[in-house]
Amino acid sequence: MAIEINATNRKAQGTGASRRLRNTGRVPGVLYGVGDVNMIELDHNELYYKLRAEAFHASILTLNLEGKKEAVLLRDFVMHPFRQQVQHIDFQRVDEKKKMHIKVPLHFLNEAIAPGVKDGGGKVSHVMNDLDITCLPKDLPAFIEVDLSHLALGHSVHVSDLKLPNGVEAASHGAHAAEAVVATVQVPRGMLEAEVTAEAEAAAAASAAAAPAVAPGAAKTAGGAAPAAAPAAAAPAAPAAKKTK
Repeated sequence: MAIEINATNRKAQGTGASRRLRNTGRVPGVLYGVGDVNMIELDHNELYYKLRAEAFHASILTLNLEGKKEAVLLRDFVMHPFRQQVQHIDFQRVDEKKKMHIKVPLHFLNEAIAPGVKDGGGKVSHVMNDLDITCLPKDLPAFIEVDLSHLALGHSVHVSDLKLPNGVEAASHGAHAAEAVVATVQVPRGMLEAEVTAEAEAAAAASAAAAPAVAPGAAKTAGGAAPAAAPAAAAPAAPAAKKTK
């Protein structure tokens, strides 16, 4: 069932008019797309609570504009910098025969039983929370499932691995878009540190084993004989005794 939102046409325009409108609990907005552009206004509380629903952001909505209902998409909205207040909102009319470009949420399944989590002790990192897609309005999914049941430690799910519904394509963003990472199982930090320590110890042991052994005592010369000891320094001669007359 489509989500419905009520709106009325907005007569006054401009910054001052929009400010006065917000002070009365209304939100200024714009409806555009096929046909005329309409300056509209909506009830703030109704709109605020509908914006909290995931489906409101990725579904075809029914906009009831003074009794005339139209299929629309939410295209943009602006929140106050620090208040829980919607400042402005934009809707776009839907053309049933034209493909649209929209973000849809990703729903991650079987995270707890993924081998990398259950057996490896890893943690799933969600690199993406939504996906850009293109499709006709009739094919728009409410969400796309991401199955993690096969994901091993250190492995990832890519856009190319996703099972998209019929008529739905991932929007292209460059030559390697299909290999963009959606989620990955990260190796625990403690395990990484243990591996680094083990590798360092193994390298030190291999280095010690490869070094030539040195026998105790004096080192031998290339011919095998020990080098001769250096001659002792001669003692200084005693001064000659003086003759008495």
